[in-house]
Amino acid sequence: IHRASRWIESLLLGLPVPQLFFYEAARNSFLVVDGQQRLMSIYYFLHGRFPKQEQRSVIRDLFDENGRLGNDLFYDNDLFQDFRLRLPSSTPGVSNRFNGLAYSDLDEYRTVLDLRTVRCVMVKQNAPSGDDSSVYEIFSRLNTGGTNLRPQEIRACMYHSDFYDMLARINREPDWRRFFKKQELDLHMRDTEILLRVFAILANGDSYKTSMAKFLNAFSKEMMHAPEETVQYFESLFQSFLKHTSSLDPDSFINIKSNKFNVSLFEAVFAATCKGPYSRKKSVESDVDQSKIQELLNDPQFAEASSARTTNSANVRIRLDRAFSVFEVSVD
Repeated sequence: IHRASRWIESLLLGLPVPQLFFYEAARNSFLVVDGQQRLMSIYYFLHGRFPKQEQRSVIRDLFDENGRLGNDLFYDNDLFQDFRLRLPSSTPGVSNRFNGLAYSDLDEYRTVLDLRTVRCVMVKQNAPSGDDSSVYEIFSRLNTGGTNLRPQEIRACMYHSDFYDMLARINREPDWRRFFKKQELDLHMRDTEILLRVFAILANGDSYKTSMAKFLNAFSKEMMHAPEETVQYFESLFQSFLKHTSSLDPDSFINIKSNKFNVSLFEAVFAATCKGPYSRKKSVESDVDQSKIQELLNDPQFAEASSARTTNSANVRIRLDRAFSVFEVSVD
């Protein structure tokens, strides 16, 4: 709220402010890529409400479910607080003239804020037409705001689709959160990126080539045009995977040394478990064997391919081959 207050103060004083970046998804349709926090700060200030710091992940979760911030959420005092500017004094002994003011208290400065112009940059990729690589590269280099965008945050904007809505739903599944070891959603969408990655490897792992970022971008773009039944199948497949891993130790995919989620292991086990069902467009029908996971972890080739350069094409291929071997998966 202090940073948001400084942003509003800069607008009131007419100071130079960072430009906003938008991606032109279609004619007269723009997605915010860099500047969401600044836009939302204006929105919050005009409405006199600001999200509580500790409730951010809850609010995002509720927004994903409802698609909007209704008054029942906006004026819930457990989630939001009143937004009055919190500004330090620039001169000792003299208070900041805007400190403590809400939008309704601005008087003549309200018009100043209402008429303030913020420069916007619209970006659209014309060539090459087959992908969004150039646009993604531009956005990945942006550093105009206070917080750098992470790769999955950029994808969530550029490739939003029914498939991404499905990822948001399964990301809240209790059995998935149990393995991930964090009940709250990751604000930078690392958890969503893991889910995207396992589906991409399952579907297109045979053609994987470095880099992982480009691979995930391409799969995200592909899924923007996926039929509804494909999205529904992926969701049901993941649900069946969770059902047949419910008896596993909650720490099955946690790296003992680092105490962090082992993406390479989860990815390999998911691919090995779902490869057969996916080829037949069926669900997982048998429980995942805990001893097989341990056997894979102890496999020297798998361990070496998981220790460094984990997204290297050869190492991804080795991990999948070893997982298919341990779990006795036919790859014909």
